[in-house]
Amino acid sequence: MYLINQVSKITGLTKKALRYYDEQDMLKPSVRDEENGYRMYDEKDLQKAQLICLLRKLDFSISEIKDTLCVAENEQDLNYVLKEKIAYIERNISKERKLIEEIGRYIEPVASTPDEKTYEISIETIPPVLVASLRIKDSYDQIGAHTAELFRAVKGAAAGNLMNCYYDEDYTEIADMELCVPIKKRIADASIVCKMLPECRAVCTTHCGSYESLRYAYKALFDYVNQNDMKLCYPSREVYQKGPGMIFKGNPDKYVTRIILPLDIKKW
Repeated sequence: MYLINQVSKITGLTKKALRYYDEQDMLKPSVRDEENGYRMYDEKDLQKAQLICLLRKLDFSISEIKDTLCVAENEQDLNYVLKEKIAYIERNISKERKLIEEIGRYIEPVASTPDEKTYEISIETIPPVLVASLRIKDSYDQIGAHTAELFRAVKGAAAGNLMNCYYDEDYTEIADMELCVPIKKRIADASIVCKMLPECRAVCTTHCGSYESLRYAYKALFDYVNQNDMKLCYPSREVYQKGPGMIFKGNPDKYVTRIILPLDIKKW
């Protein structure tokens, strides 16, 4: 059996840390003398203390250490946990790299930032169109997968550019969307709906550039709507006149998106 100061000396964990792990039910001494308060650790306790010391060295959080102590009963179990930790770190590295790229975009000269004043705004009558549609509620990064599903159903019947109808007035992480493709004739496929998008009067503009910079076009449209005391109705539409392919994304700066915001004629 080992006293707390001996375990501290062997592992390099302070007595304060050992008491904390005791309080957190992570490393309880096998024997506790109620009269003098001495904590006594056996060989198994010492091995657990050494494992905690290793996990701390590997930058495991307290919650991760607790979890590891619960699931790792032997070296094989520990190997699985360490592999999961590596995968978690690799995902974080990828995420941080993307964040670095995103930050880098804002370090570029101001002149490279799209100018919302250059958008040409028009009011148009959008004719009705027969579409194959797929109504979804999902995150924006899943649009590509749903688009592939839609085109698998449409096959060679497509008769125009892919568009997305947004039923939310504001930005939401899980968006209410309807992916649509104009079609030559109705398609018998249970995975999609064939419908007519109705004629509407709408305020429109065209955005050239990445989807991340679409906000500049929306700002220009909303400025125009607000200045002219117009009222909008939903869903709004984004028509992807030129965008990424199903496999290769291409140059985002060359994407062309038509934004259509239907007007509420009754209130305008």
